[in-house]
Amino acid sequence: MSISFRILGTAGGDNALLVQVDSGQAVERLLFDCGEGCVSDLPFADIQAIDHLFFSHLHMDHVGGFDSFFRCIFNRQTKPNRIWGPPETIRILQHRCQGFLWNLHEEMSATLRISDIHPGQIHTARLELREAFAVAHDEGAQPYVRTLWDGAGCAVDAVTMDHRTPTLAYVVREKARRNIDTSRLPSLGLRPGPWLKQLKESASSDGVVVIDGVTHSMNELREQLIVETPGDSIAYLTDFMLDEAAMERLTDALRGCRVMICEGQYRHADMELARKNFHMTTVLAATLAQRAQVEELVLFHLSDRYQRADWLEMLQEARQIFPKTGYPAHWNLESNAEPADAAI
Repeated sequence: MSISFRILGTAGGDNALLVQVDSGQAVERLLFDCGEGCVSDLPFADIQAIDHLFFSHLHMDHVGGFDSFFRCIFNRQTKPNRIWGPPETIRILQHRCQGFLWNLHEEMSATLRISDIHPGQIHTARLELREAFAVAHDEGAQPYVRTLWDGAGCAVDAVTMDHRTPTLAYVVREKARRNIDTSRLPSLGLRPGPWLKQLKESASSDGVVVIDGVTHSMNELREQLIVETPGDSIAYLTDFMLDEAAMERLTDALRGCRVMICEGQYRHADMELARKNFHMTTVLAATLAQRAQVEELVLFHLSDRYQRADWLEMLQEARQIFPKTGYPAHWNLESNAEPADAAI
């Protein structure tokens, strides 16, 4: 698997998701939410290696650990400092950045770019350390449909959901893998050689290549030899109402996702309470996983209104609908638990 992940935080406490995508060409590290204490156990170097921070929304249990993250990257110049979130992310995080005394910053030049994600539009602002983050420099807006960031080895999609405030559901998809099926070479009368690398790396080329003195069309060789397979994928879903309309909107966005990381806030008997607070039940999460035909459902962001025995009952409710459901294995909520996530 090209995507590995780690759920940060504890059962009944604040949580976050750390994702690493290794495409073979690049390694990209993404953090989703930053609750209190979530990054505290990560080595400094691991936090510094994070490429993007994506917020679902800015309630305190999802942003409470931002100061710890910010302390590690506020003056980072080795890579861009990028943060994404729903409307008001720029305003709220600028206040967080200004919540410290700055008097030794004039010679520093780190830049922080923050994007507010509105339905159909991304608005970005730039904050400068040498200005003590005092000014949010408007960098304009750009349209988007579903994909808000397209990286070297993966892309991140976002869908705006309703938590009595906009909250974002995220899907990370590794780009399709393109491989050459060398078993087809004998039937085509071709021998391996340096031209194979040229063929694989020139997907947009319609030129020719000479093999053993014979000229071949690159497009024809590509059609005969290149096999393209979908990349790995993971979804991050938390804190929104999952009614039928929301279920329909998300099903297509999640279709075929390998792992769905989803909140497990309420047992199904407390459906009315879940609706009142714009959350979902474990049964609804399992229903979405079933409809979207994901491979695995991992429940997290558990409510501390319940005890461990309740959490286990909620898990069994979900498994009746979607059997391949679990809690993060390192939480040890189940005896003899099968590993549910791959540690980074």
